[in-house]
Amino acid sequence: MSASPDPAAPPAPASEQESRDVAEAAREKKWEKESFMRSFFEGTFRLDLLHPPPSPDPDEAERGREFLAELERFVRNSIDGDTIDRDGHVPEEVLDGLRNLGAFGIKIPREYGGLGLSQLTYNRALAIVSSRCGSTGAFLSAHQSIGVPQPLTLFGTEEQKKRYLPRLASGALSAFALTEPEVGSDPANLATNARLSDDGSEWILNGEKLWCTNGPRSELMVVMARTPPREGVKARKPITAFIVETEWDGVEVAHECDFMGLKGLSNGVIRFSDVRVPLENVIWGEGQGLKLALITLNTGRLSLPAFCAAAGKGLTEVCREWASERVQWGQAIGKHDAIAQKLGRMAADTFAMEAGVELTSAMADEKTLDIRLEAAIAKMWHSETAWRVVDDALQIRGGRGYETADSLRARGERPIPVERSMRDLRINLIFEGSSEIMRLFIAREAVDTHLRVAGDMVDPRAPTGKRVTAALRGGLHYAWWYPSRWLGWGSWPRYGEFGPLAGHLRYVDRVSRRLARNIFHCMVLHGAGLEKRQAVLGRVVDIGAEAFMMTASCVHAHRMVEEDSSDRSPLELADLFCHQARRRIEGHFRELFLNDDVRTYAGARQTMDGRYRWLVDGIIPLDEEPEGVERPLVTTTKSAPERSSVPGGEESSPSPSRTMTTR
Repeated sequence: MSASPDPAAPPAPASEQESRDVAEAAREKKWEKESFMRSFFEGTFRLDLLHPPPSPDPDEAERGREFLAELERFVRNSIDGDTIDRDGHVPEEVLDGLRNLGAFGIKIPREYGGLGLSQLTYNRALAIVSSRCGSTGAFLSAHQSIGVPQPLTLFGTEEQKKRYLPRLASGALSAFALTEPEVGSDPANLATNARLSDDGSEWILNGEKLWCTNGPRSELMVVMARTPPREGVKARKPITAFIVETEWDGVEVAHECDFMGLKGLSNGVIRFSDVRVPLENVIWGEGQGLKLALITLNTGRLSLPAFCAAAGKGLTEVCREWASERVQWGQAIGKHDAIAQKLGRMAADTFAMEAGVELTSAMADEKTLDIRLEAAIAKMWHSETAWRVVDDALQIRGGRGYETADSLRARGERPIPVERSMRDLRINLIFEGSSEIMRLFIAREAVDTHLRVAGDMVDPRAPTGKRVTAALRGGLHYAWWYPSRWLGWGSWPRYGEFGPLAGHLRYVDRVSRRLARNIFHCMVLHGAGLEKRQAVLGRVVDIGAEAFMMTASCVHAHRMVEEDSSDRSPLELADLFCHQARRRIEGHFRELFLNDDVRTYAGARQTMDGRYRWLVDGIIPLDEEPEGVERPLVTTTKSAPERSSVPGGEESSPSPSRTMTTR
C-alpha cells in the first residue's frame, strides 16, 4: 500500500491549467453592484454613474480637514526624506509621531479606536506624507491598505475586530504576507502551509514569505497559507488567511531586503517554523484566503495612485520653476519647444492623476458601485504615467536631476530630490500587481460577458453538446447585441453642460461602442487563442484606461469650475489631457489588428532558446564575481529601538533584535 501524501509537503509545480483554475476560482464572479467600466467594456457609457461625483459627508470632511492640517504640520517639521533615504531607516520617533496623530488608524472605525475617516481623506494623507518621504508613506499604506486592518474590517468576526483593531489603530504595525520566493502572481504554487494540530485545537504554520513590506518591524500580519482540502471547502487548492503575531514562537525575520528606491522601507523574508496559530485567527473561513486578498486589493490599490499624483505635483512644480528660471540660448528653457512639450504633458498628466484619485476615492466612499476595475485601472495607469512624468522631470532638470539632493545641498544648490523620486516611483509598476498582471486582470473582466454567453463555444475542453448550446445562445445574443453597438447618441449637443469638454465626452461615448465591437472582433479572430494574445488584450485595456481617465478629468474639471467659476484653468488642463489621450487611443485601435506581436513573440522564443547567444559577446556577465576578491561579511540592521511609546503613555513590549547577516 502506498503512503498517503503529506499535506504539509511542498506541492508539485502547478500546470498552466491548474494555475488558471486557481485564479479563476478566486475571482469575484458576481457583480452585485453596478460598474462603470464593466458597462464601458460592454459598449455602454454610463456617465450618470460618475457625474455628479459623490459629495463627502460634511462631518467627516471637517474632521478630515483638521486631521490633515495636523498631519501636514508634523510632516513639515519632523520628516526628513533625504536622511531616511541615506540611512535606510524610518526613525521610530517618526512612527511614534504618526501614532500620536492616529495616522495608523485613519480608516479604522471610531468604535474600534480609529479615526473613522474616508478613503478620500486617507489618500490625501498619503499624498502629504509621501511628498516628503515615500518610505514613510509606505509604512502607512502597507499597514492600512493591504495589512491587517483592511481585511479584518471587511471579513473579520466581531471578536477579531474588538481584539485587534484598537491595537492596530494605536499604531501596532501590520503587514500582508502572500509572495514567496517561487510565487509571485501565481498563487497555485503557494508553498507556505498550515495543518491542524493532532488534537485539532490550533493550526501549525510553516513556510517562508518574501518581500513582506512592514514585516521586519510589524507586530501583526495576515499570512496566506495552503491548507488541506476538507469537506465543505470548495477550493481545489485551498488557501486560507491567518492573523499571525510576530512575537509568537517560530516567527523569524530571515533577511531584510534592500532596494534601489524606498530605502527606508522595512521589507524582508519572514520564516514560519511550526508557528501555532489559534483556530479563531482564521479570517473569513478556510479556503477563502485568495479571494480575501483579491477583494482587499480592490480598494487597497487606491493608495498607489495617491502616491503617484503627489509625486506628479511636486515634480511639475520644480520643473515649472526651473523651466522659467534657467536661461539657455537666449531664453528660458521652458520656451524652447522640446522642453515645453515635456512640461505641458507633465501638467496635463498630473491633473489627470489627481482627477483619478479624487474620483476613485469618492466612489470607494460611496459604496454604491463595484470599483474593482476602476481601482485596477487607476493603479496601472497612474504608476505608468508617474514613471513618464519623473523621466521627463529628470530630463528637464538635466544633470541636476541626476545628481543627489545631498550633493546639490553640499555645493550650495537647492536640494531637489528628483533622483530619489525616480528611484522611489519605479516600484509602483510592480507593487500590488504588476502592470502586466493588471492588464490581464482587467482584460479578463472586459471579456467576461462574452465568455458567459459563448465561452463554451471557444473552449477546446468543452464537450460538443456544450459547444452547440453555446453557439445557439451566442447567435441569439449577438443578433441583438452587435447591431446595437453601432447605434448610439454620441453627437452634439449631448453633454453640453460640460462646455468645452463636451466633445471629449461624446468621443468617449463613441469609443465605448467601438471598443466593444473590437473586443468581439478579437474573439472571433483569435477564438480560444485570445487569452494567449496578451499584447492585444493589453491594448484593449489601455483604450479603456485612457477613456476612463478622460472621463475622470472632465468630471473633476467641471466640479472645480462649479466650485470656483472665476477660475476656468482646470478646463484647459482637462482639454489638453483629453486631446493627448485621444491620440493614444487611436494608436491603440490601429494596433489591435496591425501589429508585430507574432514576430516579436517568435524573437523572444528564439532569444530564450539561445539562438542569439552571440549578441552578448564582449561583456562580463552581470552576476560574475571578481576572482581573487574576498567579499566581507555584510551585517545590515534596521531594527527599531527596543521600546517605543504609543498613545496613552504606555510602552510597547520589547521587540527582539532583528539582525540579518549575509555573505
